[in-house]
Amino acid sequence: MSAELDGLVAVVTGGASGIGFATASQLRERGANVAVLDRAIDTIPTGAVGIVCDVGVRASVDSAIDEVARQLGGIDIVVNNVGISSIGTIEDADDDEWARVLDINVISMARVTAAALPWLRRSPAASVINLSSVAALNGLPQRAVYSATKGAVMSLTFAMAADHIADGIRINCVRPATVATAFVERMLQNFPDPAAERAALDARQATGRMVTPEEVADAIAFLASPRSGSITGTALDIDGGMTHLRPRAVQQTH
Repeated sequence: MSAELDGLVAVVTGGASGIGFATASQLRERGANVAVLDRAIDTIPTGAVGIVCDVGVRASVDSAIDEVARQLGGIDIVVNNVGISSIGTIEDADDDEWARVLDINVISMARVTAAALPWLRRSPAASVINLSSVAALNGLPQRAVYSATKGAVMSLTFAMAADHIADGIRINCVRPATVATAFVERMLQNFPDPAAERAALDARQATGRMVTPEEVADAIAFLASPRSGSITGTALDIDGGMTHLRPRAVQQTH
């Protein structure tokens, strides 16, 4: 397995926790040299290079990408993983909230990829993977702003793929359902009955459980690999059947 990504350099934003940590670890296991870009780099995977970066600030992104190329000799893979949540309807979100979430969830992906393009164009195996969500296709209550941004990530991915196919750069996205990360677990603790809320999240997937970070990381590693060389402009669902199958809870009551 290690030979699959040997000699390739991967950048993972938000790689110090959750899906990003699992992805950086998986890419390392498959032989890639990995740079984690995050606001804090105390908990990055063993063997990865940590670079402090705020993806919401162009100067920080440009500096971090330059440092990756300087330390590791180039860039072949970019995983745009950073994202933030937003809870509520359109009545609950003011203009500042829209701007905040759009900037981190969508514009930062364009910001990071644009900074990496000069290096990606030189790579014989260039690949970009953006983190979208099942919220892009499924109407989830109380997630208006978040869903809008994840739909934008999907559309942005398709447009980027069309723009850069002539450069030899493959660009795809993944659409996970709710992932059982430490962040989700902390969020659940804010509810009066965390166990009931966890069960409800599990039940949304036809498989009856939340997705694991490692499952998302495996899908990202596949799209990053030259083995997926004919795949570009694609969205891959890692959702336990949430989008196209009826959830188990619904099946049991109808």
